[in-house]
Amino acid sequence: MNGKRLLLIVSGGIAAYKSLELIRRLRERGAAVRCVLTAGGAQFVTPLSLAALTEEKVHCELFSLTDESEMGHIQLSRSADLLVVAPASADILAKMAHGLADDLASTVLLATDTPVLVAPAMNVRMWQHPATRANLALLEQRGVHRVGPNEGDMACGEYGPGRMAEPDEIVAAISGLLEPGSGRLAGRRAVVTSGPTHEPIDPVRYIANRSSGKQGHAIAAALARLGAETHLVTGPTIEPDPPGVAVSHVVTARDMLAACEAALPADIAVCAAAVADWRAATEAEQKVKKRGKAPPELKLVENPDILATLSAAGNRRPALVVGFAAETESVVKHAQAKLAKKGCDWIVANDVSAGSGTFGGDANTVHLIRADGVEDWPSMSKQAVGDRLAAAIADHLDGSRS
Repeated sequence: MNGKRLLLIVSGGIAAYKSLELIRRLRERGAAVRCVLTAGGAQFVTPLSLAALTEEKVHCELFSLTDESEMGHIQLSRSADLLVVAPASADILAKMAHGLADDLASTVLLATDTPVLVAPAMNVRMWQHPATRANLALLEQRGVHRVGPNEGDMACGEYGPGRMAEPDEIVAAISGLLEPGSGRLAGRRAVVTSGPTHEPIDPVRYIANRSSGKQGHAIAAALARLGAETHLVTGPTIEPDPPGVAVSHVVTARDMLAACEAALPADIAVCAAAVADWRAATEAEQKVKKRGKAPPELKLVENPDILATLSAAGNRRPALVVGFAAETESVVKHAQAKLAKKGCDWIVANDVSAGSGTFGGDANTVHLIRADGVEDWPSMSKQAVGDRLAAAIADHLDGSRS
């Protein structure tokens, strides 16, 4: 990051104290940091603290005649290589999504054409509220990047997703955006599958699994942030395409397998998609109608096994093949059996039983299954799972190089 210029916007929330450590980590890496502090943020950290760490003036007021004559908000918004909002409160995310500009921070964000990274931090119920979810989805569709939040204890006494990402996680995300291809996986190629597959019965109906694609997309984004040339093969999902990732949109399991094979050779394959195990033997050309009292007979055939196929790809086999096991009971036991059966290197197992909130949710609790043992991970956001898995993959491949 040497010589890179960052504008750090500190909004309100107890997580603002982490912004001080974030500045220190960024300065250690040679980045120049200038700060905008909101009125809410000033309730938790002082302009003096930020100024001491950045060695720059801290900007707080929109209508400051001195600042407007020396550096207006337009120039402030465009003089940086990246804008970072950390913490990003629910309030500032809402302002960004709806184009409000009633203070310096929101005006800078509306006036910029520079890339923006947000690190959300808020109460779990605020994070899960439909308004926040809709605002975030809109921002991501517009190309705003996100790191976190993590899951854990809240200052308010509650527990869940909403904790701001740790400074090291934010630094890694910044580095990935400012210096793509320079991370630990630079020079590596990765293929990731995500989402469900839809297996048509007729033009109206299909067989599918309950997958949102959030975890697979998070893994693809994390690998790309570490510098891997990443190809995401995704079934139907409303998740936005991750930045810096080549994406193939498919529908059926056969489509997904063909796209994966076309993406080879690769060093890494992560099969996170919830692929339908079966499909209708014959797809009806017209909608199947009710005829009589008995339902029509539906004959099923087995779909190709993408994980097993990639694991047995001969000299085109990726150096590391990672599968996923979505289980509803005996999670680790079934995942260990799958590891032996499929011929892959690792299995990431998670509980998707009713009430777990895994399908469609933002958090995940996984177990990393290797031939030499099981690593139980705490509950965390799906983005954090992606980052941790990408780091584990980098560790493994670094070891194989030595």
